[in-house]
Amino acid sequence: MPGSGTRTFIDPDHYEASLRRAQIETVITPHRKFQARLTWAELHDLKVLRCEEGFSRVAYVSLGPQLSFVTFPAHLEPLPVWRGTELRPHEIIFHSRGDRLHQSTSRPGVWSVIALNPVQLEYYGRALSGKPFSLPPEGSILGPSPRDAARLRRLHAQICRLAETKPRILSHSEVARALEQDLIQALVASLTTTAVRAQGVDKRDHASIMIRFEEVLAQRLSDSLRMPTLCELVGVTQQALRSSCAVFLGMSPTRYVLLRRLRQVRVTLRDAAPDAVNIAELAQGFGFEQLARFATAYQAVFGEAPSTTLQRAPGPRFATP
Repeated sequence: MPGSGTRTFIDPDHYEASLRRAQIETVITPHRKFQARLTWAELHDLKVLRCEEGFSRVAYVSLGPQLSFVTFPAHLEPLPVWRGTELRPHEIIFHSRGDRLHQSTSRPGVWSVIALNPVQLEYYGRALSGKPFSLPPEGSILGPSPRDAARLRRLHAQICRLAETKPRILSHSEVARALEQDLIQALVASLTTTAVRAQGVDKRDHASIMIRFEEVLAQRLSDSLRMPTLCELVGVTQQALRSSCAVFLGMSPTRYVLLRRLRQVRVTLRDAAPDAVNIAELAQGFGFEQLARFATAYQAVFGEAPSTTLQRAPGPRFATP
């Protein structure tokens, strides 16, 4: 049965958890003042999301392999950077199944998502375009005509506005079907009458390095990894890792690892009972060998001391829409 809704978040973990339910796994670098709004609509064959984020950030995004995803900025600016490439106006991304990539924004922005079963997408693609249609083996940046791109954005925005203001309308099967068919037609037009932006060998090499980097962090984030050891685990030179991180993250590998560790410490402190956690031991468990340097870095990123986070009573993690 079709359904929809919207929610404003003041806690990044709950925002990430809501995206996870849509088969979008994200790891967002910490930000002192977090606020995001997620609007969703689940129609018959399509899932539609609008992700409004009131801050600049870097995120590692992993898409579920069971669905096909198309993403695009909701507005012509600001334009996000996906996999080290800044999108141009009217461009969209047609993701491969199970795509993993980094996304960054330089200021607050809104990104849009359409997801559906890949078998259904191939069927609609063939039926509506009248020619063979297949999913890309790799994520592709596509440049539909400005007219097709504008129509896709407009129909997506229309569904999200209904989800925010009149969700009961979207619960009617006939209404949901009609809106969905319009959006599918616009989507297929944008995917089949389009130019593919060529990605150079250097970008593909950087992308492979960054995926291996994330795989190492997933297994060894709590270890105190020096650059030589980190590069050995990733299987690249220090210059190659620094270059890839500069292109994809806009920061050094050591800075990114620091932010990821601080994020994990904050989550643990926030959810722990004050009398059950020793901050020094916790910091050491996440690879921080010097407590004073850890406390300074934590204060700089989150605007408060670790002890303040630990002592604060759990507060609301959602804001009223």
